[in-house]
Amino acid sequence: MAHRGCSAKRPEHTLGAYAQAIADGADLVEPDLVCTKDGELIARHENNIAETTDIAQHPEFASRKTTKTIDGVRQEGWFTEDFTLAELRTLRARERLTGMREESHGYDGVFRLCTLGEIADFVAAESAARGRLVGLIPELKHSTYFAGIGLQLEPRLMAELAASLYLRRCPVIIQSFEVNNLKTLRKSLQGFTNVRLMQLVGDPREQPWDLQASGSTRSYLDMVSEAGLTDIASYADYVAPPTRMLIPIDGSERLARPSGLVEAAHAAGLLVGTWTFRPENRFIAADFRDGGTPDARNERGSIAEMQRYLATGLDGFFTDDPALGLAARNLMGI
Repeated sequence: MAHRGCSAKRPEHTLGAYAQAIADGADLVEPDLVCTKDGELIARHENNIAETTDIAQHPEFASRKTTKTIDGVRQEGWFTEDFTLAELRTLRARERLTGMREESHGYDGVFRLCTLGEIADFVAAESAARGRLVGLIPELKHSTYFAGIGLQLEPRLMAELAASLYLRRCPVIIQSFEVNNLKTLRKSLQGFTNVRLMQLVGDPREQPWDLQASGSTRSYLDMVSEAGLTDIASYADYVAPPTRMLIPIDGSERLARPSGLVEAAHAAGLLVGTWTFRPENRFIAADFRDGGTPDARNERGSIAEMQRYLATGLDGFFTDDPALGLAARNLMGI
């Protein structure tokens, strides 16, 4: 699963990132979805676009910089829901991570922001050209927040699924860190046999925002208990915890023994994904780091780390660099 496209080499959530991911062998590409002022779904990791676009260089939008609280976190920036799609099209994407990913930074200012519909059409064309079916794995971002301002994401996504010939036939996995939106979608997706649902799991000490907002005390850790996994299996097909919940790291940042979560999820009838493998030393367990700087690419180490995780029986995994993910899978004979 290409995390935000090939985000190790191109600015995330751009057609350039998706093109590179498909060329490198990704099975699915990920558009994170947020909403514009006029109700269009666009691909951005967050609705705050201060870090991933050149909006700070647009004086015509300077007055729209503001401070908001999103899912309990107060942040300053520019937010997609305050702009029309036409206005957002005047912006260009840029690499989010500073001090690394020089190749991606080389494309700063090149690619514009794109809608889900444009991504679906692009992936359809790439799939036809390459003779293989490439899927999409959209993530609904901040569903409760957007519903609270009258810009519900779920009906807009359902409309996109119904309108796109490609989205009605290619593999689609809809994912979210929230819970109730997936439960709602499960009821709405009757007849979409190509669509699966993925429950993302965050920091075990935290809660899904929709549960927290409703007064629930249920945490992500509770969700991966035996009872929690059984509940997830009642509305989702996949569970996807972060990598370190599947194989933790010890005090020296080396991999410890697998937690057994993969086996437990499989026993509950769930497929298991995980997020996210990145090719720089700072993101890799100490077992596999090389002598380079923390920000240096370490392809061999990233592949070796992915192999260790694949040995647990994973059904899918997110990577910023699909070429390395494909290499790891091929070396495992999967």
